[in-house]
Amino acid sequence: MTEFYFMDGQYVEASKAMIPIRTHAFLYGTAVFEGIRAYWNEEEKQLYAFRVPEHYERLLRSAKIMCMESPYTVEEHCEITKKLLAKNNYKEDCYMRPTLYKSAQKVGPGLYDNTDSYALITNKMGDYIDTSKGLRVCVSSWRRNSDNAIPPRAKVAGSYANAALIKTDAHNMGFDDAVVLDEAGQVTEGSAMNLFLVQNGKLVTTMKTDNILVGVTRNTIMELAKDVLGIETEERPIDRTELYISDEAFYCGTGAQISPISSIDNRNLGDGNIGPVSKELQKLYFDVVKGKVPKYKKWCMPVY
Repeated sequence: MTEFYFMDGQYVEASKAMIPIRTHAFLYGTAVFEGIRAYWNEEEKQLYAFRVPEHYERLLRSAKIMCMESPYTVEEHCEITKKLLAKNNYKEDCYMRPTLYKSAQKVGPGLYDNTDSYALITNKMGDYIDTSKGLRVCVSSWRRNSDNAIPPRAKVAGSYANAALIKTDAHNMGFDDAVVLDEAGQVTEGSAMNLFLVQNGKLVTTMKTDNILVGVTRNTIMELAKDVLGIETEERPIDRTELYISDEAFYCGTGAQISPISSIDNRNLGDGNIGPVSKELQKLYFDVVKGKVPKYKKWCMPVY
């Protein structure tokens, strides 16, 4: 079956969706993007795209930081996404990556005198990380880029060189991923996902101003934990050593979903297995994204 992408205002065959070699975003990483998931509900024979407007709202915020203008409103982005998913006729979990990028054919890093273009690609995707077992992670020797360098608040393509170094070194040392500190030595997040700790029955996570990408999934978890499970979240600075003495920990994000952590720097959390809070939140999250919880079906955009 032919797969389609959306590019330059048209739905085009994936094999024909190309950018020129001199494209500014390719040469300098001057693009902003989102990762969005859609989940197949077999009982309803329906594909639900999760929290699509919230992702496009963040895309437009990232664009503003990078001196870009979107050709579409949030509502138009949502409609384009829905049409593309339907056109590709997915009947399984999948992933969407909308990208706003500087498309001028020029050498030089300036964002000015530089046209903005938009593309949306989709593909089938199951678990990005094995969420069925606890992850073994380390604290990375690399530091998270800061708000006054390449702001993590914006989902900028070029800044993911930072995540690539972090993820690669962790993998080469035999770990599944890493926790990243800032230049002051405070905890930020994972290589490319937000981090939660569980301490004394409460969730603890870094603040929006702690050099993190403010995640859509992060916000989802905080709301579900409070409203459904009665668990409060404390947003505050986190010291490295708190990682070792927490009861549980997990990553969250569009790609990571809810990924429990079993050990950090070879120190077991709890008994070294997936903790009860992480397990309960994970189950709840997967029910919500598949449209199985009526209260939160408002977050799920039906495609068919």
